[in-house]
Amino acid sequence: MRIAVLHGPNLNALGTREPDIYGHTTLAEIDAMLAQEATTLGVDLTSHQYQGEGEIVAALHRVAAEGAHGVLINPGAYTHYSFAIADALRCIPIPSVEIHLSNIHGREEFRSRSVTAAACVGIVAGFGAQSYPVALQALFTYLSRNR
Repeated sequence: MRIAVLHGPNLNALGTREPDIYGHTTLAEIDAMLAQEATTLGVDLTSHQYQGEGEIVAALHRVAAEGAHGVLINPGAYTHYSFAIADALRCIPIPSVEIHLSNIHGREEFRSRSVTAAACVGIVAGFGAQSYPVALQALFTYLSRNR
């Protein structure tokens, strides 16, 4: 099973960016947690971080074309307004799970709306860095049951 992880804009600054909201865990540490969980599950995992909306759209199409079975995505701020990413998630024939470190529904009003979530099979939010391995486990289970 192959799963692609797509990290959105500013996630490269994790660990130092607003640690009271996003925690002290770096993106490299999150990727290491995911790699460990992927090994446990027997999943082939790739992770990439993108700053641009178009880069994320292109990456979604690319990973689907390259045979990924599913996608974990944290669209960052694009969550709240990127219909292009939402459309790309709908275009690809593989399931995705949206991830957020913070509980987007408990923050500022503009952050409580996700335009991308409806294009995903599920969303994991609010558990800090642990949101990522939880999302991987959930997507793995979903794929295992729906293959």
